Formats: sequence, structure tokens, C-alpha cells
Amino acid sequence: MRLTGGMDRGRRIKAPRGLKTRPTAAKVREAIFNILGPPPGGSVLDLYAGTGSLGLEALSRGADRVVFVERDRQALGVLRQNLRELGFASRATVIAADVRTGLRRLAGSVQGEDRFSWVFMDPPYAAETEAILSELSSADLLAGCAVVIVEHDKRHRPPPSLGGLFLTDRREYGDTELSFYRSGRS
Repeated sequence: MRLTGGMDRGRRIKAPRGLKTRPTAAKVREAIFNILGPPPGGSVLDLYAGTGSLGLEALSRGADRVVFVERDRQALGVLRQNLRELGFASRATVIAADVRTGLRRLAGSVQGEDRFSWVFMDPPYAAETEAILSELSSADLLAGCAVVIVEHDKRHRPPPSLGGLFLTDRREYGDTELSFYRSGRS
């Protein structure tokens, strides 16, 4: 795997074989960032980060800071190695926990300008999507007009709105679908 854009375009990202996580395909990552454009000011949150491909891509493209939340030890090891080798460690925070625990930890520490402008979410189980979107929406973690990008398969579409999040776009890439939500918070 390689970064698809930004200052570190073409640099390799490690993703070991046999890992339970499934990194976002390069074609899909490139499409996400073509749709989003350059990173806004503020932080980026990469939930279910795996080896960190989406957050690493955001850092390469100029994001100030990325917080990664992942619970799998093997994925965490690879994520930390990727951050070190790419020189991004000083602009990243890694939370070794399941997403719900990670969101609770963040809710107690994120304020003002530290709120997240972009959130990437690729849950391994479709059943988790609505609950995590709801929790994210109510946790006061999102900047005004934040964008939440949910990667899912076409058979498990999240709802058009949930709490303070509203669906603004949906794109298909083979069996993968992306749902873009905007925060109604001002």
C-alpha cells in the first residue's frame, strides 16, 4: 500500500498479511480526499483505524493532527511503525481502545479548537455503525460543519440522519459505499 497524495505521495504504508483489519483501498482513499479537498484547520479522528491508512493520508495531505482509535494489538503495532517511519508521530495521538471507550476518553479532553473537523469511520461490523454515529453526534467532539465519512458495504447503509448528523452524499465503489455526513452543530 502507498499514500495516494500530499507531501508523502507514493510512500509505502505497512499492512501485514493475515491482519484482521482490511485497509481502505487506494482507489477509495483517493476518491475520499478528492471529494473532501484539502484538510481544514482542526483535528482529524480515525475510528477503527487499523493500520491508519486514512489518517496517514490526511497527515500527508496537511492535516494538523490526527487521533487514531484502534483496539487490535497487531494493528496498533503497525500503525505506530507507520507513524514513526513517515515522520508523523509528533502530529498523531494513538488511543489503544475500542471505539466506544476511545470516544468517552476524548469527550473528557476535547474542547474548542481541538474538536474534530473530519472523522473517518470504517467499522468491522455494520451493527456498530448507528450506535457509534449516535455517540459521536452527542459527545460534543465535532467542530461546526464537521464531516463524518463512513465506509460500509452497500447492503448495510446507515440512516440518512442520526442525532446532529445529516447525510449529504453517498458514493459507490464496487461493493464499498461511502456515506458523508455533516454535523448540524454551528
